Amino acid sequence: MEIKSTIDGNKEISFETSGDSALSFTFNNKESMLKILNQSEDRKAFILNKDGRKYEARILKVDPVKKELLMKVDGSYLTVKIEDEYDLLLKSMGMGAGAVKKINDMKAPMPGVVLDIKVKPGQEVVKDEPIVVLEAMKMENLLKSPIDGTIKSIEVEKGDTVEKNRVLVNFE
Repeated sequence: MEIKSTIDGNKEISFETSGDSALSFTFNNKESMLKILNQSEDRKAFILNKDGRKYEARILKVDPVKKELLMKVDGSYLTVKIEDEYDLLLKSMGMGAGAVKKINDMKAPMPGVVLDIKVKPGQEVVKDEPIVVLEAMKMENLLKSPIDGTIKSIEVEKGDTVEKNRVLVNFE
């Protein structure tokens, strides 16, 4: 099975696995072999042999949603992003993570009145952080950030009546 990884966002590695704890990999267009010599019971710590040199490696954190690993290899911390055969297939069809449309603004999902604005221009926000409180049909609706980003501008003020799809906030 082929797995592609990106280390610290810029170095791409391609792995080919086999049944004997060995990984054949390509790094910077150079093929090499990596062998797992010893592994802890929880499978998070192991000793690797590459070209006769031994490396201590430990998986510190696994994020299955982002498909990322935080690893410590001989004292150096590495973030490893993993793409399996399905990710590679989607990417080849133009449907991978890079094909996701960048969100530049947040629009009103319904007509209503702006009750409160929870952010300021220049403020950094994380996904699902409250941005605007919009009253619609006598109900308060807390509108949350669709992305991690920075607020570029706020296009409404407290008390404004807005129509559906009116831009409320722009992101950088």
